[in-house]
Amino acid sequence: MFDRLIRMPVALTVPTFALLLVVFGIPIASLFFTSLNAPNFSLINYQAFFAQSANIRVLFQTVEVSVVATMICLIVGYPTAYLIVTASKKQRMALIALVIIPYLTSGLARTYAWIVILGDRGVINNLLLQIGLISSPLPLIYNRTAVYVGMVHIMLPLMILPLVSTMMGIDRSLVAAARSMGARPLTAFRRVFLPLSLPGVRSGCLLVFVFCLGFYITPAALGGLRDAMLSTFIAAQVHSQFDISRIATSAFILLVIAIVVLSMLGLDFSGTPGSGGNPSRKSWTGRIPFRRILKRCCDEIADPYRARRWKTQLYHAGTDRNWGKFVKTVFIILVMSFLLFPGFVVVIMSFSAGAFLEFPPSGFSLQWYRSFFGDPSWNGAALTSIEIGAEVAVLSTVVGTLAAFGLSHMSPKVRGKLTMIIITPITFPVIVVGIAAYLGLMQLGLIATKPGIVLAHSLGAIAIVVVIVSATLANFDRTLERAANSMRAGPVQTFLRVTLPLIRPGVIGGAIFAFLQSFDEAVITSLVGGLSVRTLPLKMLENMRHQIDPTIAAVASLLMLLPLLWLFVLYVLWWKSRPKPSYALPEPVT
Repeated sequence: MFDRLIRMPVALTVPTFALLLVVFGIPIASLFFTSLNAPNFSLINYQAFFAQSANIRVLFQTVEVSVVATMICLIVGYPTAYLIVTASKKQRMALIALVIIPYLTSGLARTYAWIVILGDRGVINNLLLQIGLISSPLPLIYNRTAVYVGMVHIMLPLMILPLVSTMMGIDRSLVAAARSMGARPLTAFRRVFLPLSLPGVRSGCLLVFVFCLGFYITPAALGGLRDAMLSTFIAAQVHSQFDISRIATSAFILLVIAIVVLSMLGLDFSGTPGSGGNPSRKSWTGRIPFRRILKRCCDEIADPYRARRWKTQLYHAGTDRNWGKFVKTVFIILVMSFLLFPGFVVVIMSFSAGAFLEFPPSGFSLQWYRSFFGDPSWNGAALTSIEIGAEVAVLSTVVGTLAAFGLSHMSPKVRGKLTMIIITPITFPVIVVGIAAYLGLMQLGLIATKPGIVLAHSLGAIAIVVVIVSATLANFDRTLERAANSMRAGPVQTFLRVTLPLIRPGVIGGAIFAFLQSFDEAVITSLVGGLSVRTLPLKMLENMRHQIDPTIAAVASLLMLLPLLWLFVLYVLWWKSRPKPSYALPEPVT
C-alpha cells in the first residue's frame, strides 16, 4: 500500500491539502461570502466600513506604516546585504549568523526590549538624565517613531536574508568585466549588479510589506492610540462584540491589499539572478530618437575625459578607497548593533539585583530567574508552549516532508502552483489567517483546546517545512534513487534507506523552524486559544499590557539565547553532513 502511495506523488500531498482545506480554505471562503452578506449578496458591509471615517483613517494608516517600514528596511537592508556578500568568507558567515540570531529570536522578546530601552525610565532616558542633558524623560515611546523602530528591528533580517541569497548567486565577473571596460564603480553597480539583484529586492519588500500589514502586537505595545493598525481593530472585534460581518469585511479588505500587491509584483522564492533585470524591457524614454542622439553626443564629448580619468586612477589606490572602507565598516557595525543591542540590554538587565530593572544593574542576582522557575504560572505556560511546539514540529515535519517529496516528483508547472497554495498561510497577513483558523476550528469544536492550537500553528509550520525540504530536494541526485530501484529496492525502502538520510539536515532544519514558529506564535494563539490555554507568549503579552514584571526580562533573555542553541544544532548537522575528503593512495613509481 505504501509503495503505491509513493508512486503517486499527488497522494503524498493529500494530508497537507486536507488540513489547509478544513482549517483555512473553507473558512476563508466562508469569510468572503459573509463579507458579501450571503445569501443576499450585496456590498452593504463594505459600504458600512467605508462610511466611517475612522475605518478609512485606520486603513490608510495601516498601509502607510507598512510602506514606510518596508522602505526603511530596504534602504538599510540593501547596503547591508551588499557589504555582507562582498566580505571575506569568514566575515560573511559571521555576519549572516549575526543577522539570523535576531531573526530566530522571539518577536515578543524583541518588542519588550524596545519597551525597556525607550520607556520613560528606560535606558536612553536614564542615561540622558544622569549626564544632565535633560530634566524630564523624553517621549520616546507610545508614538509613531517607536512603532517604526520596533517594526524595522523585527523585519530587517527578513529583508536582508533574501537579498543576501540573491546577491550570492550573481556572477561577480560581470561587474569586473564592466570595470575593465572603463565603467566607474557606481556605474558598474547601477548598470550590472543592481538589475540582477532586483528579484531579491522584490521578494524582500513583498515579505516585509505583507507581514507588516498583519502587525498587531508591536504597534499596540510601542504605539499610541493614534497608531492603531487594522489588525488591532479586527482582534478587538473578535474579543469584544464578535460581529462576524464586520470582522469578515475588515479581514478581506486587508487580504485584498496583500493579494493586489502580491499579484502585481509576484513573489520569487527562487532567488535566481537575472530575472529581475530583463534587458529586453526598455523604458518609454529609451524609445525617443532625440534622447538617444543627445546621449550619443554627450558620450562622445565625455569619453576622452573618462579615458584619462580611468588611466589616472588605474594604478592609484588613493585615500578615497580607505575612506570608503572606513564608512562601510562603520555602517555594518551600526546595523549589527541595532539588531543585537536590544537583546544585549535585556540579558544584562535580567541579572539586576534591585526591585526594578535598571541598566547598568547596581548589582547582579539570579532573583528574576528564580522567580520564573518558581512561579507555576510562568513555568506552566513555558511547558505548554514546549508541548504545543513539539507536537506542531512532529506533525508539520511528517506532513510537510511527504508533501515536499511528492511535489519534487511533479512537473515544474504543477509543482509551482501547488507550492504557492501550500505557502499561502505565510504570505497572507497573520491576523487573517488567525480569523480563518478560528472559524474553521469553531466548526470542529476545537476552540480553546491544545489540539486546535496545534492545527492552527501547523498551517504556517507546514509551509515552512515544505519550503526548506523542497530546497534540499532540489539538490538531491535522482540517480541514487534509480540505482536503488535497479537493485530491486521498493519505493518505501528507497525513501527510507537512500533519500531520507541524504535530506535529513533539511528535514531537521524544517522541524526546528516549525518549532520556533509555533513557540513564538501569539496572534493566532490569542484568537483560537481562548482563556483556558495559556502559552508563554500569551503570558508575556498579558504582563506587558498590565504590568512590567521584571520576570519578563529573564524570560526574554532565555528566549534570546534559544536561537544560539538552534544555530549550534544546525551547525552540528551541517558538519556531519558535509562531504568527507577522500584520500587516494599514491601510485607506485615504475
